[in-house]
Amino acid sequence: MPLGAGRAQRPTVDPGGTAVVRRGFPISAVVVAVGVAAAIILVFGVGRGGRRAAPEPAALPAPVEAIAASGAPLTAAPRTVPAPEPPRSDTAAQDRRAAALELEATLRRQRLWGRAEILGTRIDVRSGSCADAAMAPAIDSERAVLRGAGLTKLRCLAQSGAVVFERDL
Repeated sequence: MPLGAGRAQRPTVDPGGTAVVRRGFPISAVVVAVGVAAAIILVFGVGRGGRRAAPEPAALPAPVEAIAASGAPLTAAPRTVPAPEPPRSDTAAQDRRAAALELEATLRRQRLWGRAEILGTRIDVRSGSCADAAMAPAIDSERAVLRGAGLTKLRCLAQSGAVVFERDL
């Protein structure tokens, strides 16, 4: 069909584009972000270093002399402050805790996932795998260590707290 006189010709090139002015890299945004990061570091990083670890103990007031009815000052007996006791090292409790940690590691290696809690001479193992057939051999492999630490009984508890089994070590 020939082009009619009433139709306008369309341009063959797509004019496309945008009316927004092209801008460069936003340096001001980077400067603001760096400034905020520096402020956070100063507040939380440097602020902690200026604090004291423990407050200094308050000075004791000077002793007061009492005056007796006769007018002669009474002297107070010197007060002795007992020296602080050094912390006791309870090797039995440390041995028990070390044995419990070793049992937990053995259970973890065999993917039986249990937590051990020491109650006197008894150790409670809380695990979802107490009914698993591999639990008894895992406990037996650590029996000598547990017994050597002074533990005599072992209870295996389900996650709900129900006792699944109890045995002597």
